[in-house]
Amino acid sequence: MKIVKVTYTTKAEYAEQNKANIKAVMNDLQNLNCAGINYHACVGADGNTFIHTAFFQSDEDQKTLFDLASFKHFQEQLKASIPDKAPQQELLTLAGSSKPIFS
Repeated sequence: MKIVKVTYTTKAEYAEQNKANIKAVMNDLQNLNCAGINYHACVGADGNTFIHTAFFQSDEDQKTLFDLASFKHFQEQLKASIPDKAPQQELLTLAGSSKPIFS
């Protein structure tokens, strides 16, 4: 299993577009119904700081996300928006979970 956390802060005027782009990615993932991807995105109290946490069962599952047109579009638009705080990636190790991550 691979767990990736990405945190960044958008400009205030870009936050709503970013949320729409995230929603498009999530819709595609739900339609794809890939059992090896468990992906969450949250926004902080400031409305501009985004935290994405992705659990991948395998490297191939991660590639599935990266190959989605909606994910590529999300990344391109985020980069073009020149975020206030650039995306910072962190690899995590699971210490425990209240429910199985992958059924």
